[in-house]
Amino acid sequence: MSPWERRRPAGSFPQPRIWSRRDAGAPRKKAALILLLTLPLAACGRVTWELVPGHPEAGKSPAAVRAARRLYDGAPPVIPHQALGAACVSCHNGEGVAVAGLGFAPPFPHAQTAGPARFTRCEQCHVYRMTEKVFHRNTFAGLAQDLRRGRRLYATAPPVIPHALFLREDCLACHGGPAAREAIRTTHPERIRCRQCHAVATTTAVFRPRS
Repeated sequence: MSPWERRRPAGSFPQPRIWSRRDAGAPRKKAALILLLTLPLAACGRVTWELVPGHPEAGKSPAAVRAARRLYDGAPPVIPHQALGAACVSCHNGEGVAVAGLGFAPPFPHAQTAGPARFTRCEQCHVYRMTEKVFHRNTFAGLAQDLRRGRRLYATAPPVIPHALFLREDCLACHGGPAAREAIRTTHPERIRCRQCHAVATTTAVFRPRS
């Protein structure tokens, strides 16, 4: 087991310190940083964190916890923290940002998607979790996110991509970098043309019957 596969309770991370006036900077940037360091992540609670390579001061929630933030497979996840008074991409940028005592903000995964990449209107799809109460009783049952790995045609074949590509065109946002979940981390992040080998699974039917 690698050092980054060990688990650490959420409460064991250092507590955020309060910034003083000596931590001066641009007023607006300073206000955003104070919020980042002092507001708790309300939805993280007592979850088990994964360690982040190169960032011992911050943790990341595991894949199962992130999947639970979606109403159904493919739905945009809820925002698991309070409003911080800063642009989402301030932390959810191309690589993600470690915030001591709070966690690791994963990177913005829509950088290669035409519409969202231009406008970054995050709250058009992602909403804050304001309550755990049922909004209105109904019989809807969402399909849970499938966390299994893509299937392989044979043992050494590249696995298929088990999800749609829309809004997920930037493979390394989830499969590479510090924020990647260890279960789906790529072993070859230097090979950036992912779909040269990995194809999207669009059907389970037989492509060509055997003769």
